[in-house]
Amino acid sequence: MKEYDIIVIGAGAGTKLVTPPSQIGKRVAVFEKETPGGTCLNRGCIPSKMVIYPSELLRLKQESERFGIQYPNQPNFDVDGIFNRVNQTVKADSDSIPIAYDKNPNINYYPKKVWFKGPKIITDGNEDYTAKHIFIVTGTRPNLPEIPGLKDTPFWTSREALSPDRFPKSLIIIGAGFISLELGAAYQAYGAKVTGLTRGEVLKHADGEIKEELNKNLPFPIHTNFQFSNIQFQNGMFQVTGKNKEGKNINFEAEKLLIATGIKPNTEDLKLEHTNVQCNRDGYIIVDESLQTGEPGVYAFGDVIGRYFFRHSANFEGEYLFDNLYSGKEKSPIKYPPMPEAIFTHPQIASVGKTEEELIEDNIPYYKGVNPYRSSATGMARLSESGFVKVLVSKKTEQVIGAHIIGEEAANLIHQIVMGMYLNAKLDDYLGMIYIHPAISEITRNAFRKVREQKLKERN
Repeated sequence: MKEYDIIVIGAGAGTKLVTPPSQIGKRVAVFEKETPGGTCLNRGCIPSKMVIYPSELLRLKQESERFGIQYPNQPNFDVDGIFNRVNQTVKADSDSIPIAYDKNPNINYYPKKVWFKGPKIITDGNEDYTAKHIFIVTGTRPNLPEIPGLKDTPFWTSREALSPDRFPKSLIIIGAGFISLELGAAYQAYGAKVTGLTRGEVLKHADGEIKEELNKNLPFPIHTNFQFSNIQFQNGMFQVTGKNKEGKNINFEAEKLLIATGIKPNTEDLKLEHTNVQCNRDGYIIVDESLQTGEPGVYAFGDVIGRYFFRHSANFEGEYLFDNLYSGKEKSPIKYPPMPEAIFTHPQIASVGKTEEELIEDNIPYYKGVNPYRSSATGMARLSESGFVKVLVSKKTEQVIGAHIIGEEAANLIHQIVMGMYLNAKLDDYLGMIYIHPAISEITRNAFRKVREQKLKERN
């Protein structure tokens, strides 16, 4: 049996527990059954944003028409070349990870699948491995819906949509979450005819006013409350049949079909039954306040524990584990700061904290300030027709307990509020600072002014 100080299963976010410990003398073994870098690097946030950004440039022609700027010709671009560049860049980055590990005498990289043979013992079928600390960072994969005929077709998941063999003229997307909205908006901008279908609603967990604004400004048509009957693939075309929300039978046809209906954890092949590691009913690993599983010395973090599904949250958890286990500091439970999220669709969306619906359900008294982009100097300059900043402030503490933005630069705008939440800033702190005029951040200031107006009105 090979013995190490640390074993990491998963070379995505798991890399947070590979190089840093090796630099303080820990012997580390890292196992990855797919490509190094995990979902984020290979088939998630990084390649998707590399695909999305050029698509936003193409939208400038359409946006410019509101200002009376006309481009006489259609833009000339090579969409297949864009995707090829993205995938070559991602591959080079992924390929560099094992090369760097090979240069480190304290790291052994194993490109193979492993599972638990017993408590704190893993195996690849030929050799066994053990360590003082084992970290499970196996992430998630697409969850496929039960629709008759689907599994007999060459459908896409986000993996194939980010590395298509050729760019299609038409695309059907099943699902209406962030993957659907991001990739669908990009494909639409590149010239594909995109149609969305979902059994429920668009962004079902988002703040209600965000959903309402998004539905007025969808980047491509999405049919909600759609009841699927059958999926077929014939003569190079997908046919999706079902009933729309009015109960009418309807058929959609496209060259490609993307399934974006959520995710499921990669835990069933780990043979956790040979350990004291427990999973919840959805298959996510249960951990305690220090991210330790039911097996002492075995930890899990990232998507596989089902708390948050962001690379930034997984990075935070990995950095916490390194500090908590190896820095010599006094051990303490993990304490998450405000956790922001963003959807890089068109229009862009960003959120942090509670939705208004959650505050109502939890009976938490709050003030609300909603300020549209157009009600600001920069909104006037941009001729903004949609978008707003919404802040939810506790009546008890006058601190922000939720914020939701839809519109240009939403993912950047949210950080000002995130920092304020992290520092326990109060309403007067947000209003007391000076905002550059006429910067886009004034939209946020005006939302806080609306809160102040509501507060004064209620008190008078």
